[in-house]
Amino acid sequence: MGLEGPVPLDIEAQVPSTSGNQHVFQAGCLNCTFKDLTYRVTNNANKKEKIVLLNKVTGYLLPGHLSALMGPSGSSKTTLLDVLAGRKTVGAISGKVMFGGHHASKNFLRRYTGYVEQFDALIENLTVFEMLLYTAEMKIDMRVPFREKCRKVQAVIDQLALNTCRDTRIGSQVARGISGGQCKRTNIGIALVSNPRVLFLDEPTSGLDSYTANEVMTVVKSLVKSGMTICATIHSPTPYCFNLFDTLMILLRGNVVYFGENGPSAIHYFEEAFPEVTPFGSKGLYHNKAEWIVDLTTKADRDGKFMLFAERYGSSVLCCRNALLLAQTQEGDAAAASPEVQAELAIKRETANPMFWGVWTLLRYRMGRDIQDLSFLGPRIMDKLVLALIIMSLYWHVGANTAPSNVNNITAVLFLWTILPGYAAASYMPSIVLERPLFVRERNDGLYRPITYLVAKMIEELTIFFFLSLVVTSIVFAPCKLSGSYVLFWLSNLVTTSTGIALGYFIAAVSPNMDVANAALPAYVTVLLFFVGLLLRPQDQPNYWHWFSYLDFLKYAWSAQMINQFEGSHAISLDFQTVLKFYDLEHQSKWLHLLYETFFLFGFIFLAWVGLAFQRHVRR
Repeated sequence: MGLEGPVPLDIEAQVPSTSGNQHVFQAGCLNCTFKDLTYRVTNNANKKEKIVLLNKVTGYLLPGHLSALMGPSGSSKTTLLDVLAGRKTVGAISGKVMFGGHHASKNFLRRYTGYVEQFDALIENLTVFEMLLYTAEMKIDMRVPFREKCRKVQAVIDQLALNTCRDTRIGSQVARGISGGQCKRTNIGIALVSNPRVLFLDEPTSGLDSYTANEVMTVVKSLVKSGMTICATIHSPTPYCFNLFDTLMILLRGNVVYFGENGPSAIHYFEEAFPEVTPFGSKGLYHNKAEWIVDLTTKADRDGKFMLFAERYGSSVLCCRNALLLAQTQEGDAAAASPEVQAELAIKRETANPMFWGVWTLLRYRMGRDIQDLSFLGPRIMDKLVLALIIMSLYWHVGANTAPSNVNNITAVLFLWTILPGYAAASYMPSIVLERPLFVRERNDGLYRPITYLVAKMIEELTIFFFLSLVVTSIVFAPCKLSGSYVLFWLSNLVTTSTGIALGYFIAAVSPNMDVANAALPAYVTVLLFFVGLLLRPQDQPNYWHWFSYLDFLKYAWSAQMINQFEGSHAISLDFQTVLKFYDLEHQSKWLHLLYETFFLFGFIFLAWVGLAFQRHVRR
């Protein structure tokens, strides 16, 4: 297929009429316009080189239109969608993106646009109705009555034909739930519950069979009747899906090679602009427009002739008419924007509701389900119960014998009881690492801020462990005949485990995957063991390492329990000193040590928040 030939000068028939501008000024609707949009990233192979992924892309998305971004793999379709939706985290963007004739803030994009990811990120133990209602509680003002939110969710379920799976759990690869098409429609529902002005969909038919893909896109097409502005990337659409789109933009390696009406207009443009190509329908080679256009542009991309296609579009009458319509749209947008839209564009908050409501909603829906899930509770309960029973049976009545030969056994059981919560923190890390795609999506959707998510997670874990700690400390304290205050023994275990949870969250937040997190946590906790005070007494530690003992939260926990056990005791260590003097703990306060450890709890919570808020593992 040769591509050399003259550029046509008259393609009026393929140009959308400016009379189509009646879509632009519908009340409550919002145009999205973009001009000379360029996006560059650093080349990983050569840090001094910049790669252009979008090259002066210009176009518009109109209310009441279903627009498609098409092109072969690597054409930057998703990149353009991410730039328009304000979801890029790396690279440099130049050019203009306007919503209703105004520059949109990230807060506006999070609250008033919807984005359906290519890969589903849902809460597996919620039903479809609960998943949508949970999102509605987060995205809709908390002052709206609960029944009205339920009615809104039910309307979305009706609209997306999800009634058959309304009360079915989402499920996972382990526990079967709803189907792939139902997952995709549920994701669309998540974007719809807050009535977005603009809806972006990234490969909504990816991974679906042709029947389900047609079903999903039929639902999407029905949404434009409300005047919503909708744009979707799509790779190889079925003929039925292709015909649903009103507007088509085709990209080749970040360059626009066609932007205009779908259907015969697109076919005529390519046949007129490239008379040397095989015409559509000739010789029975192609049975549908989608197949012909995809093959034509994909071959041009593989032959390295993408710039020829881009240049011919740039010099065409169609491109000139699009530029004229874009200018007219931008002129009318500012005047047409209603006070409501203007207020939304100027919004200052990234979430619809305050932090306390977000925490409460997370606890109601997610903790409420988690505490009914044995796969969630098991790793948090069983290991601690088993270890407590082993320690009880192994050190039965150990505290009753204060002879010098038995002092080492007493200090050992307190040492074990102190360090085990540090290692047990590993069971809390997966909830942060494995939930990362969900956290990123929900944060980008404006459901909550990182601090809201972290506080809710900590409250959930500490509520569960609060009751568990009363059980496990009772199993150990009395049967082992330990001395001192049970309240301090219990509080020390509670604070140490809480600090371990916060430490686990911090490591999970900064680790790119579970392999790194699983290696980092035990390595760090093992280093802490050397400075607790049992393996090497504080006074015996080298001066150049002694400073690290002050940064060891396990040291304060063990010291508090040692003082609690041996204060007022005449137990003698092996070198004929009192136990507390032998370990350099004489005349020290157990409650003060417990307070010092509490500082570490809040310190790790702060570091976990920093990791969640600023560490970008998902780069786009």
